[in-house]
Amino acid sequence: MKKNFAKLITHTILIIVSIMSIFPFVWLISTSLKGSGENIFAYPPIMIPQDFTFENYTGVWHKVNLLGYFINSMIVAAGTVLLNLILSSLAAYPLARMEFRGKKITFFAILATIMIPFQAIMLPVYLITIKLHLIDSVNNLAGYIGLIIPFAVSAFGIFLMRQAFLSIPREMEEAAIVDGCNVFQIFWKVLLPMVKPSLAVLAIFTFIGSWGEFLWPSIILTKESMYTLPVGVNNLQGMFSSNWRYIAAGSIISIIPIIIFFLSMQRYFISGENEGAIKG
Repeated sequence: MKKNFAKLITHTILIIVSIMSIFPFVWLISTSLKGSGENIFAYPPIMIPQDFTFENYTGVWHKVNLLGYFINSMIVAAGTVLLNLILSSLAAYPLARMEFRGKKITFFAILATIMIPFQAIMLPVYLITIKLHLIDSVNNLAGYIGLIIPFAVSAFGIFLMRQAFLSIPREMEEAAIVDGCNVFQIFWKVLLPMVKPSLAVLAIFTFIGSWGEFLWPSIILTKESMYTLPVGVNNLQGMFSSNWRYIAAGSIISIIPIIIFFLSMQRYFISGENEGAIKG
């Protein structure tokens, strides 16, 4: 009886927290579908639109260059994900499978960087980016590189991939050596295909982080044609300060790619997260 009561309390709390968490998103969808005649700030909130319309989506699509913002975000997110998968795997492989002096110190030093927020190093990174001429005022390619490079590798990615490599039996590596594989072939043809779930998890987290990044692009970008979606959507507040329907519609459009990417990779998500917790 006590166990059932405890479960009931736990589930009730979880349901309440879930509703509170999802409410802003539901309200955002509701606002984006309301016509101009509805009061979006009515109290109590009216969640079901009475004047249902998609005009806010078509309106914001034609008023601002959302397609251009979308393409910019896709280029930056794809570049960031690709570099993270490659560089994090290359850094994690020797930390997991090789023995060398200072291995533990190197690993803990990398982990320590997780505690340093990007805002703390943003100024020196910005100055380095300016000195290297990696800004969009030079050309668009330099602008993309300036957006991608600061996030091209992460301590979290190295840690996740190291844990994944540690979970693979040594016998697999030894068998590959017997077959005549060198170190790079063992990494590329044997170990990397076996950690695909962890690669998928890293890709999901990196994509979400890169797609939603606002602070760094808003600082480094100077041309509106180079704006990513978060910066472009934020720009709506200045252009349509009284039309929150357009702002809500733009926000929903910017979220869609994240949902699609997550759904396409979700089959690897749970198994990949579990892989990272098998062995330390």
